[in-house]
Amino acid sequence: MKLIKSGKRLAEERACPTPFGVTLSEVFSASAMDAGAVGYVLSRLPRGDAPILWVQDRLSRKEAGRPYLTGIGVERPIIMVGLTRETDVLWAMEDGLRCRGLGAVIGEIWGNPAKVDFTATKRLAMRSEAAKVPCWLVRHAASPDLSAARDRWRIASLPSARHPHDARSPGAPRWSLDLFRSRGTKPGQWVASYDRTTDRLDLSAAFRDGEMAETYGAQGRRTTG
Repeated sequence: MKLIKSGKRLAEERACPTPFGVTLSEVFSASAMDAGAVGYVLSRLPRGDAPILWVQDRLSRKEAGRPYLTGIGVERPIIMVGLTRETDVLWAMEDGLRCRGLGAVIGEIWGNPAKVDFTATKRLAMRSEAAKVPCWLVRHAASPDLSAARDRWRIASLPSARHPHDARSPGAPRWSLDLFRSRGTKPGQWVASYDRTTDRLDLSAAFRDGEMAETYGAQGRRTTG
């Protein structure tokens, strides 16, 4: 995956969010129905055909739904695991991180269960770093609490970019990124646009003018997922 900065807003841009490395990253979705967090995680998966372990708890499956992977263009083996309790999700993620043959481990957990604490996230971070398998923990309907995740994001979908050939069709998905805690880089806010064809993620400074953001969004007319 290529990660580049938009030259148009380069002067306004703060430090680009350089990943801490292969580790645990935590993502808070804007709402249960907003798939922007999952879309962003998929855009950050390492290239290759190694399978992805994807674990969901019961409420995430019920409220946020199962990922429609065909629709988001993922063409690699996905091992989907549905569990009831968040404790089991954490266990499955940690166990998966023992397998160096995986391309990544993704977990979805609903709310702020007591089991998802600093100790549990530290175990995931250490397993991820030891195995060199990236780990993403997607939090639905949750507020940030104590965590050992190296990078912590708030992510929301934005109206898609213009389609280059059909104004009535959605273009590249766009997300609002808020890196509010990081071990590896300075926190900041960006607008991300992802080109599935080239697997390229463009970052630009977040909109500071609400009217401009609203106007730009109206041109897209579609919400990314």
